[in-house]
Formats: sequence, structure tokens, C-alpha cells
Amino acid sequence: MDLRLLPMLALLYLLSFLDRGNIGNAKIEGLTETLHMTGPQYNWCLTVFFFTYCAFEVPSNLMLKRLRPSIWLPSIMVAWGTVMTLMGIVQSYHGLLIARIFLGVTEAGLFPGVAYYITMWYCRKEGQLRQALFFSAASIAGAFSGLLAFAIAKMDGVGGLEGWRWIFILEGIATVLVAISAYFVLFDFPDTASFLTIEERAWVVHRLKYQGSEGSGQMVAETDFFHWDFVKAAFTDWQIYTGLLMYWGIVCPLYGIALFLPTIINELGYVSSTAQLLTVPIYITAACLTIVTAWYSDRSKVGRAFYIFIPMCAILIGFIIAIAASAHGHLPGLVYAGVFIATCGIYPAFPGNICWMSNNLAGSYKRSAGMAIHIGAGNLAGAMASNFYRANDKPKYILGHALEIGFVSVGMIAVLVLRWNYARINAQRDREGNEKGHSLKEMSDMGDRAPTFRYIL
Repeated sequence: MDLRLLPMLALLYLLSFLDRGNIGNAKIEGLTETLHMTGPQYNWCLTVFFFTYCAFEVPSNLMLKRLRPSIWLPSIMVAWGTVMTLMGIVQSYHGLLIARIFLGVTEAGLFPGVAYYITMWYCRKEGQLRQALFFSAASIAGAFSGLLAFAIAKMDGVGGLEGWRWIFILEGIATVLVAISAYFVLFDFPDTASFLTIEERAWVVHRLKYQGSEGSGQMVAETDFFHWDFVKAAFTDWQIYTGLLMYWGIVCPLYGIALFLPTIINELGYVSSTAQLLTVPIYITAACLTIVTAWYSDRSKVGRAFYIFIPMCAILIGFIIAIAASAHGHLPGLVYAGVFIATCGIYPAFPGNICWMSNNLAGSYKRSAGMAIHIGAGNLAGAMASNFYRANDKPKYILGHALEIGFVSVGMIAVLVLRWNYARINAQRDREGNEKGHSLKEMSDMGDRAPTFRYIL
């Protein structure tokens, strides 16, 4: 299944992350000067993207389940590729602002949709490696973003357009072309997969349906029908909101790095072409660590929390180094090292955080809505991070680094709270069992609140 599913998913997300973050590369190639934008105006263009991006994630995930993934995912991809291409011809700050608003609308469904799509094919103890393989595409996107921007910027003046415009136009066109091919190569669900035999389809569906009750001594099927009560249950689940703090502790640094790394390196005294290229080794190393960490996490007997907490320690250490070196001044190499270490913690922690939450949400539609809430509200961190690195704070960016340290610290506490509560609830269910006498149908509808469900630690 991996070879049939993951290459296209990774390519889709690579293009998504590339299109979302290339505004950082365009900035150091002259975007703000051409459009006569101030620092706060540029930050607003980054921020508004996340408002619509977050608002449309839950509806999109519900649509993905109701419709076919092979239709829904490529369709939204065509839409955002078109918006990205049109960003290359904006003539003012307001034009760019409106384009970023619509980019948020069109891109909203991809990441939560793909993350949920993976849970429809792989069991809980197989998920993080697959999430990591497609998420590592984001790391590669970070590397390619610098390389592509370096190359495309050389087109400055071609067709009477600035180099930064060509960054948007060419990457947008590439997205549309890949989306068209995705209509023909994406598969929908295991029970309709043409590359599986009838027996293989039955085996995949069976193990997915009963995975939540493993270890409880009673097999309870996961419910797969839609009811608004499942969506309501997702909105009122304590673990999503605790997990949100964990998510912010990872994603605030993620977006801070993605949007501002070229600028930070540029402000350290490197020319723009060198700044673009210096981002490449950071992202390539992060991608490798993401896959290695996920491989161990899926096979671990101590649970997933350890493999999220340790990378978050690396994020914290990295930003402490960066803020200390920035405050001292004249230590660009040390600032670069700090950001390098932080990035190598961010990327392994992120798929672990997504996978851990998806593992502990049961009921197909509750998981669909819950993952979208977790990712959607979590991506508000992008709106916050867009304003951490202000133009008037350069070149040291002390405030930005300090805020990242604060969010990471809160996120680490949230990981410990989740781990402790999951262990406590599992122990309680082991002691009590189904003492209230719920029927199999009732426990199926209860999802992760059923006495037979066991949380992944």
C-alpha cells in the first residue's frame, strides 16, 4: 500500500507547503519593495492566510469523508494552484492580502484531509511512519523552496516581471499540473481499492474496524456512520484542547522557521542568494530525523509521548542558543546553529503530535472532525508566529525567539498532562471493565469513551 499511496500524498503536501511558505523567499527577492509594503503590512499578509485556513478545515474534512478523496483533494489543489499563480500578478498590498485570504480557503483541506486519509488505511501502530514519510515532504519543500527561489529569481526581468513574481507563477502552475494527474492516481478507500484482492480488502477493513479495543478482551467495531453528535463530541473532547497546547508548542516554531528563516539568515549578513542556499541543509537533516524518529515510535513499547517530548527539548535548546547568541551579537554562526537544532526538533515532533491525537480519537466521523479541529485551531499558531519576527526587531529578533521558547515550554507541559491522563484512564478501564453493561452497539457509538477503548500512551 505504501508505494500506491504515499508518493502522491508526499508530493501533494510538498507543493502545499511550498506554496504556503514561498512568500518568505519572495520577500527577500524584493516583494515588499515592489509593492511598497511596510513590515506590519507584510505580517498581515502572512496572518490572514491562517484565519481562513483554520475556519475551513472541519467542513473540508467532513466533505472528504462524504465525497471521494480522489475528487476532493485534487479539486482543492487546482483551486489553490490557481490562486498561487495569480499572486504573481498582484499590484498592491491589498491585492496580495486578498490573494492570501483565498489561498487559506483553498489550502485548508489538504493537510487535515491527508492526515485523516492515512488513518483510513493504516492502523494506530503503523501511522506515525506514514505520517512522517509524507510530512517529511514539507522538509524537502523547505529545501526546494530555497533552491527554487534561488534559481527562479534569476528570471528577474523576463517578460517584464520581477523575479519574485516568477516564484509564485511557476510554483502555482506546477501545482495545477500535479493536481490534474492526482485525479487519476489517488485511491479512495480500502474497500474499493483496485490494487487489493477481495481478501486483502476484507483484512484491511477488519483490522481498522477493531483496532481501538485491542487489549480490552472484547472486540468492539468502530462506528462508521455520520451523526452530528459525533462532531459535537469532537468539539467537547478534553484531549483535543490539551493537545492544542502541544500543537502550538510545535507549530509556532514551525511557521516561525518556515516564514522567516531566509530573512533571519539574510539579516545575519549573508546576501539573499546565500541565505536561500543556507536553508537547504537544515531541512534535509530534519527530514531524515523525522523518518527515523517515526520508525522507532511505531515500534516503541513506551508509547508516543517520549518521541514527542524529546524533540521538543531540542526545539527549546535550539531557541535558547539562538536568543543567547542574538543578544550577545556578532555571532551569526551560533544563531544559525540554534535555528538548525530547533528545526531538527520541530519536524520529528510534528507527525508524532498528529499521529498521537488521531490514535486516541475513535469513531470515523469523530476522528475526522477532531483531527480537523486539532489541526485547524492548531494552525492559528501560524497567525501568531507571523507576527513574532517583526521588522523593527531585526537583526536580533529577540522577541520572536523568546515567544517561541514560551510556546515550546507550554507544549512540553501539555505532553506530560496528556500522557498522565491517558495512563490514568486506561488503568481505570482495566479495573472497572464494562461494569455498566453497555451493549456492543452502545460501545461502538461511544468511540474512545467506551470502556473497551485503550489510549495509546
